[in-house]
Amino acid sequence: MHTTPWMIAIPALLCAARFCAAGTPAHAPDKGAYHLFNPTPPALMRALSTDRPDQTESAYTVDAGHYQVEMDFVNATFDRNRSGAGDVRTETWMISPLNLKMGLLNQVDVQFVLDTYVHTRVDDRTAATEDTASGFGDVQTRLKINLWGNDGGQTALAVMPFVKWPLSASSLRNGKTEGGLIIPLAVALPRDWGMGLMTEVDVVRNAANDGYDAEFLNSITFSHDIIGSLGGYVEFVAVTGNAPGFEWVGQAAAGLTWGFGDHTQLDLGCNFGVTESAPDYNPFLGLSRRF
Repeated sequence: MHTTPWMIAIPALLCAARFCAAGTPAHAPDKGAYHLFNPTPPALMRALSTDRPDQTESAYTVDAGHYQVEMDFVNATFDRNRSGAGDVRTETWMISPLNLKMGLLNQVDVQFVLDTYVHTRVDDRTAATEDTASGFGDVQTRLKINLWGNDGGQTALAVMPFVKWPLSASSLRNGKTEGGLIIPLAVALPRDWGMGLMTEVDVVRNAANDGYDAEFLNSITFSHDIIGSLGGYVEFVAVTGNAPGFEWVGQAAAGLTWGFGDHTQLDLGCNFGVTESAPDYNPFLGLSRRF
């Protein structure tokens, strides 16, 4: 039987519904009065939660009236493709890509994701050619809406629609509007383990027929504190699509996080390709800061 991403995602959401009976604890403070122009008091702010460093997004929003910056100092992707008797090596470097977040309401934040500087190099050793491109990449706007669990409980669920802006086409941008929907789920496990599940549907432009195709991303991540403010995670990500000839992409990942106080986190990690269609490896080093 063919397994679709929804066959994976739906049981996960049903599992969340079982845990949802705990919901938000009855003693949790009512924070509904806080918004962008009436910020949540520091004493009522929840623990720092970030969408990085793993690919599984957080189900928690930034507190109302507060801001959060999440960025890579550097993010590099390396791949070597030897299919069809070829030998093509691709390198992509991203310097300081940013996710700028703003808490609108207690359960809603808006995010602006900017690929501030991208440099790519494609070295075709069979054809003896080399192509490079550098400059500003894409911009996305995302709206995260927490459905439950933002301020307590064993689970949290959010929905996050997003759109990529149709900036002018370049060697790094296709100049088309694209978008999708992300559904992240957080589950508290025994012995202080945390689990994250995510399903994502992307609507992407197909340059071959000037139409649109769908891609489906599903991920699972497990995290745990190691010692003090040092934590670690492992993750698996799978991407499938309905475009003709699409080869599913599988990645495994591991990384570390290190918290400084209540509002700052450093991280590092690496994604590793486990299928031929995935990049070979993708190391990164980043920072998150809440204001």
